[in-house]
Amino acid sequence: MRINRAMDYIEVNLHRELTLREIAEYAWFSPYHFHRIFSGVTGETLAAFIRRLRLEKAASQLVACPGRSVTAIALDCGFSSSSVFSRCFRKQFGMTAVAWRGGGYRKECKTVRKNRQAANGPGDYDDPVDIGIQQRITGWNNEKTDRRIETMTVQQGKVEVRTLDEMIVAYVRHVGPYAGDSALFEGLFARLMRWAGPRGLLNRPDLKVLIVYHDNPDVTDHSKLRTSVCVTVPGDTEISGEIGRMTIPGGKYACGYFELKSDEFQGAWDDMCGRWLPDSGWQPDDRPCFELYLNDHTHHPEGKHIVEICVPVKPL
Repeated sequence: MRINRAMDYIEVNLHRELTLREIAEYAWFSPYHFHRIFSGVTGETLAAFIRRLRLEKAASQLVACPGRSVTAIALDCGFSSSSVFSRCFRKQFGMTAVAWRGGGYRKECKTVRKNRQAANGPGDYDDPVDIGIQQRITGWNNEKTDRRIETMTVQQGKVEVRTLDEMIVAYVRHVGPYAGDSALFEGLFARLMRWAGPRGLLNRPDLKVLIVYHDNPDVTDHSKLRTSVCVTVPGDTEISGEIGRMTIPGGKYACGYFELKSDEFQGAWDDMCGRWLPDSGWQPDDRPCFELYLNDHTHHPEGKHIVEICVPVKPL
């Protein structure tokens, strides 16, 4: 879908000024029609979508990077000045960026989590992730140090920091709640495989299958969460219809190896973000997280998914 192509372009260019014409042309739309089509598909104007992504990116960075100034984060997220950012942030989150960083984010995260649990059922989002964020704020990793954990065993698996290559993927995207909905992901994968199979893309020896999470589930409203089920493809692969193509950046990732039943994924994410990350000497980087699938769970004797949870990181 060309609107997804526009979203992907916006996501990787949030740090700079973006124009309607530039985005429309990248997504193969006439600028005259693009704004109306974008609003009709997404339910947001183009300007509102860009502003929301910038604010959500900033909100995550304020918590994950306590050593960076508010102004530096605002400029890095594409705002023209700290004053513009401050007005937009207060309007979006009902508090200043300083108050958010100082602990106000917990109220917002709990509200988002409560709303999502009402839609998806209890137990989808637990406190360890929030605890991990709090630990980063209160100074567990605020001291300068050269000590970084490259390998560590957490509750259910082993985490290693590795340098991953850039990946070009074809994807089917879902916008909306997804936590605990295994049927949703099975349907998304089925649609992607029906497209990839006849094109011989599933027989490649270097094939990778993954799910990309574009948004922070503790900040973004559950109705706007974006997730993409993907397979790696050659760079010249032609796409059409609902299938999109994007590039997943390479670089340093904390990769946690897990063998999970369908209802154990949140616990594994909690281990990564709430237990490993706060005391690792690393901090989250501004790239999407993803799950890399290493098996077909229907062939596992216990029906388990063998996965690597990959979180982009950079040194503190």
